[in-house]
Amino acid sequence: MPPEPTPFPFPGPAVPDDVLAAIAEGRHADPHAVLGQHGFDLPGAPGPHTVIRTRRPLAAAVDAVLDDGRVVPLHHLGHGVWAGADGFGPVGYRIRARYADGGEWVADDPYRFAPTIGELDLHLIREGRHEELWRALGAHHREHWGAGGEVRGTAFTVWAPRARAVRVVGDFNRWDGAGHAMRSMGASGVWELFVPDLEPGATYKFELLTADGRWIMKADPMARRAEVAPATASVIADDGSYVWGDGEWMSRRAGTNPHDGPMSIYELHLGSWRPGRGYRDVADELIEYVQWLGYTHVEFMPLAEHPFGGSWGYQVTGYYAATSRFGSPDDLRHLIDRLHQAGIGVIMDWVPGHFPKDDWALARFDGAPLYEHPDPRRGEQPDWGTYVFDYGSPQVRNFLVANALFWLEEFHVDGLRVDAVASMLYLDYSRADGEWVPNIHGGREHLEAIAFLQEATATAYKRNPGIVMIAEESTSWPGVTASTSSGGLGFGYKWNMGWMHDTLQYVQVDPLYRSHHHHHDLTFSFLYAFSEHFILPISHDEVVHGKGSLVRKMPGDHWQQLANVRAYLAFMWAHPGKQLLFMGQEFGQLSEWSEERGLDWWILDQPSHRQLAEFVGALNRLYRETPALWQLDDDSEGFQWVEGGAAAENVVAFLRFDRDRTPLLCIVNFAGVPHHGFRLGLPQPGRWTEVLNSDAAEYGGSGVGNLGAVDATDALWAGRPASATFTLPPLGAVWFRFDG
Repeated sequence: MPPEPTPFPFPGPAVPDDVLAAIAEGRHADPHAVLGQHGFDLPGAPGPHTVIRTRRPLAAAVDAVLDDGRVVPLHHLGHGVWAGADGFGPVGYRIRARYADGGEWVADDPYRFAPTIGELDLHLIREGRHEELWRALGAHHREHWGAGGEVRGTAFTVWAPRARAVRVVGDFNRWDGAGHAMRSMGASGVWELFVPDLEPGATYKFELLTADGRWIMKADPMARRAEVAPATASVIADDGSYVWGDGEWMSRRAGTNPHDGPMSIYELHLGSWRPGRGYRDVADELIEYVQWLGYTHVEFMPLAEHPFGGSWGYQVTGYYAATSRFGSPDDLRHLIDRLHQAGIGVIMDWVPGHFPKDDWALARFDGAPLYEHPDPRRGEQPDWGTYVFDYGSPQVRNFLVANALFWLEEFHVDGLRVDAVASMLYLDYSRADGEWVPNIHGGREHLEAIAFLQEATATAYKRNPGIVMIAEESTSWPGVTASTSSGGLGFGYKWNMGWMHDTLQYVQVDPLYRSHHHHHDLTFSFLYAFSEHFILPISHDEVVHGKGSLVRKMPGDHWQQLANVRAYLAFMWAHPGKQLLFMGQEFGQLSEWSEERGLDWWILDQPSHRQLAEFVGALNRLYRETPALWQLDDDSEGFQWVEGGAAAENVVAFLRFDRDRTPLLCIVNFAGVPHHGFRLGLPQPGRWTEVLNSDAAEYGGSGVGNLGAVDATDALWAGRPASATFTLPPLGAVWFRFDG
């Protein structure tokens, strides 16, 4: 006798009790294999058969409401899991749950959807070669196909290869993730879940079941928005809502070599530049001020999300999230867009060298070292109490390389200044004997970090022509700015920390004693000025933690201090290399910088300090107008000594040339007295016009100068065919253009 036909609806194929328990508790590694809708064969009943299962632990009755209006009653299987089967194929449906108190809740089902991440993405993640990782991982509000049509919601993906289970928790599920367990995508280590109807702005984290059976809660490493500190949840961002207006800038950038143009950089800490301003609020003020000063670029200290403001952004927890302290990611895009439209480039500090140990962030992400190296001799940074990335892991390296591309491409940043490169290059950095492990060749070089830096710079330049990668590297590591094809690190520029250290050491000495054992501090940098592509930095690090402001480093009374600063900045702007000056030093901030308070803007009401700022503006404008100061920055053909040995007089003089061999003569007198009739040999006779005098009365100086020009004759001097005598102002710099 044939079997009796099975009545519909019925619970469908049986599910083992232990599986139901794992589903109910949100600890099943593949909940989609049980929940959602599944086809099955029913003996003696031809045609499609589908079972729908859902988790509704507190419901008194549950139905599946199909898109065509049919209702399929579901049976309680146990542990809060309900199921019902019928003779239909894949359909769209929603779940209706009724409760003992008479309440009713109708919602879409996260488990009826196919994976939102494709096989190519998973393959690239496994290989560590996904250059647009932020498009594959994280939280993305999007449309996704399910039976019944397109549905809007949020797709969650996270890399956690050693987790036994992963759940999404957030304000949308009252921070109970048992009903939003994610599915494992196999060997990729990726977990995935699509949550229908979930909109941007919702907060979330991931709950991970570790190998040793602990549940831990983590912010999303790929989150593109975060709560305002000290809150630590990730926030679903709105994908693709910003419309850029800097197309002309971006097109021009793509066809420009930054080495061939002027670059003077205004470094700022956004939180203390104008306290209380957000990304949008600060745009007009910052643009007006930077244009007044004449800078070509601004450089922001890190704007990625960080929990502790006192770290200045250098201890990052959200590498893909613009810090919410100052607004939304689109607000930051607005600021960068406006700067570009005003003709100002944007550089941002980037910190791939270490990350903090906060237990809700990257540290021990899936219960054991994942982003950090597992050996503390390589995985911990003793100076800062942080973890060091595992640069030998393809996925970790991919996380960082893609992050560089994210800021360059999603935020149109024109350059990244890479923090603390020296700490990455050396295995024994800040470590005593016995506290570090040599590389495979027995050396101290961190081979995996070197390979990462080379990959990051090469990929950034390949994908984004016209950008610049800058290394803060404080040692004599060879080839920082050499091409990766020749074994270099591939950076566009390196901060010249040696120049900064030596020259600050020189100017802090009283002029009476500068000639005694200090003159070489002023001249030594010229010996290696063309060995790398350099930026000359007077950064935030030089005006904090007891070091005092730039003005307060100078000897003498207040007038002499300001004169010293003007002469020093003129020397800096004339020296081969690009320039960087930290905020506040342009107007002679008296107190050293602190992130806890704003700049002393009131000091601009003092004539001498406003004159210093106007002098910086004059420097920048003349610099931009004078190709000799930037066209051959990286070529010794663009520089000649005129006088480098006048130690007793505290004088240096040199020529800068453009490609047409048009010279600019730069003379700096670091003595406290003027020099009259100071003869210098010159390349040709004729009129040399004084185009800059740091001692001019309009800048607060004493007015000593050369009455606008000097005429050189063909009188031989110091091996040169022409010469002239100059009046050199005290603590002053003068620049001369050859006018024939």
